[in-house]
Amino acid sequence: MEPNSFTNNSVFSTAARLISLVLIITIVYHIQSVLLPLIFSMLIAITLFPLARRLESWKIPRLLSSIIAVIVAIIVISGLIYLIVNQVLNIGKNGEDMAAKFQGILQVIMDWANRQFGLTNDMVSDKFNEFTNNLLSNATVYLQTAFNSIGGILSSGVLVPLFVFFMLYYRDFFREFFFKAFKSTGNERVRKILDNIYAVVQSYLAGLVTVMGIVAILNTGGLMLMGIDYAWFFGTLAALLMLIPYIGIAIGSILPALFAIATKDNIWYSVGVIGWFQVVQFFEANLITPNIVGSKVSINPLMSIVGLLLGGMLFGLAGLILALPLIAILKVLLDATPSLAHFGFLIGEPEDDLLKSHTSVARLRRWRVKEMLNKRKKGKVDPTK
Repeated sequence: MEPNSFTNNSVFSTAARLISLVLIITIVYHIQSVLLPLIFSMLIAITLFPLARRLESWKIPRLLSSIIAVIVAIIVISGLIYLIVNQVLNIGKNGEDMAAKFQGILQVIMDWANRQFGLTNDMVSDKFNEFTNNLLSNATVYLQTAFNSIGGILSSGVLVPLFVFFMLYYRDFFREFFFKAFKSTGNERVRKILDNIYAVVQSYLAGLVTVMGIVAILNTGGLMLMGIDYAWFFGTLAALLMLIPYIGIAIGSILPALFAIATKDNIWYSVGVIGWFQVVQFFEANLITPNIVGSKVSINPLMSIVGLLLGGMLFGLAGLILALPLIAILKVLLDATPSLAHFGFLIGEPEDDLLKSHTSVARLRRWRVKEMLNKRKKGKVDPTK
């Protein structure tokens, strides 16, 4: 084959793959109203599968065990929502006192800005009024977006339990579909891939729930020692925000810090809250999560952050929550495909020897030896040399 012909074929092949990828992303974006509930349902079904299997081991029919598992999930999630809403309402009863405290803090900030930058109260008020007017002018857009979101949440509240039930009840049926769809791949290989996907997702979800529980206890304990009211609420809320990786705890520390400013006479309480939450986040990222989740979900931080950015751009908050489990599933599929295994390697966590500078020369020598052996096998190098 001519070199130019080979180059042209490679260019056309790469271009075709890129066009296909863009088309897939476009289709996924436009059907997200159906796709996102399906993905959430799949993750919830995987989480509930051990419970359904345990019920079936007690001679409970699959239909009934699937229904019971879904009901348990609804009760747990509804209980969490009720507790959060109830505590928010209780905190809101002291809203006037907190508003007066914040107004005093705002006045102190305005006085400081006046001394440092010459900004008068009238200038700050004008800017605030301008911001308020812009906000009100776009109120229609915000309300429409809010109602659309509420409608999506309500529809998902109906669809997700239904999807979860069918995924649990028809799980062997769906598994048989994959065997038939990828018959040429071999049943054993398909079974191994499906088992790996289940193990990775189950490890991530079970580990996440365990880590959230530990973080909630640590957060609550720290807030109680500092004398912050509603400590368990703020500690648990920050732990639940771990559904948003990397930034969840940081966001969760803002609310108790603001609450400390509004209810305490010393600003160091707020500083202490933020400091303690950052300490908890450090231990969570470097000690708790690695030991609980383990090596089954091995995604390097760079690819995790890229995945979070892309997920947020495509699907908003839902994309941030789904990014890591979907990347973990993608890595399993890439590792199982020889022609794409290098992309799975890129997503995964680097081995220790790849992070040490003194091993670079040794790796280069090893690659050169492998290249020489490959050339000898192909007869391109005289074996006597």
